[in-house]
Amino acid sequence: MRVRMLDTELIKKTEAFLQEMLQKSPYFEEHPAALDYRLEHSYRVANIGRTIAQGEGFSETDMVVACLLHDVSYSEEFDGKEDWLNHGRRAAELARTFLESEDLAAERIAAICYGIAIHVDDEADFPGERTPFAESVGDADNIDRFDAYRIYEILQMKEFSEMSLSDKETLVNTTLSRLTELQEMKLGTKTAQAIWHERLNFYREFYLKLQEQLANSSSII
Repeated sequence: MRVRMLDTELIKKTEAFLQEMLQKSPYFEEHPAALDYRLEHSYRVANIGRTIAQGEGFSETDMVVACLLHDVSYSEEFDGKEDWLNHGRRAAELARTFLESEDLAAERIAAICYGIAIHVDDEADFPGERTPFAESVGDADNIDRFDAYRIYEILQMKEFSEMSLSDKETLVNTTLSRLTELQEMKLGTKTAQAIWHERLNFYREFYLKLQEQLANSSSII
């Protein structure tokens, strides 16, 4: 797990496999924007994972592969919350078949697949070791939830511009409280923890500024 040079051939094959799998989804065929989002998210998670790997001395190739494939099970339809909670384990199963076809060493496959399997609810359906490498797949996924794109996405989804001023203030205050709680969350490595706090601080600065602007939006203060 200490090889740091990227295996570009394996990465390209992994990208092709991911795209092929997701493009087979009937849901994504009907919702191309959702397909674009899932691919973009997978790339962002892979790049975050690579940064963690560089900081911790993990295999960059194996981390990028694990992160690219962490949501490959979105190629299949989820039938309710239980299926969604299982999507890490199902993604690991799909990833294993692909990685075995590439003749990767069993130890590498086991580490990659275990990280994928536990990234949703910290549980795998096969034996494995909860190493910092394995935890980093879920850490990279969580970190991607806190960036500039996600601020835009959440405010758009909540129809923020259509809310009353009071509802806007409630949303902002609730978000700031949640960000305070998330500061206590422990990640698997020092590198991931540093990125996590950097992202949360960015979020907090944005919402504090938004809170200030909302306070100035109804009266002279």
